[in-house]
Amino acid sequence: MIVRHLRDIIGTDCDVDTQNWNSRRLLLKRDNVGFSLHDTIIKAGTETKIWYKHHVEAVYCIEGEGEIELIESNEVYRIEAGMMYVLNGHEKHLLRGTTDMRMICVFNPACSGAEVHDEEGAYVPEEVQKAGL
Repeated sequence: MIVRHLRDIIGTDCDVDTQNWNSRRLLLKRDNVGFSLHDTIIKAGTETKIWYKHHVEAVYCIEGEGEIELIESNEVYRIEAGMMYVLNGHEKHLLRGTTDMRMICVFNPACSGAEVHDEEGAYVPEEVQKAGL
């Protein structure tokens, strides 16, 4: 059994803070559960281009407001507390925070913990980095 509290993650190497978002990684690849679990803050007034071409991500908003725009179709969905979306088609998207948004995110395959978006907006899994793909 794994038991963790957010307060024990904040300020550690599992607390990845960027200009646009702050991801507190509660479960990672090393936990061997098949997915990773992140408590993420999308910062107000930001826009982030994302393309999880190596992952499926499920997102549940528990606080705040913003929107997600699918780049290829230009579809825009309003995000608010209680809304969930899944990027099961590896959709390229823009994520915008109108206010700070607190999101609970699940990634499959699991993230290792140090990931930040590359130039395409993707998290590159360790095995892909090692293979040079």
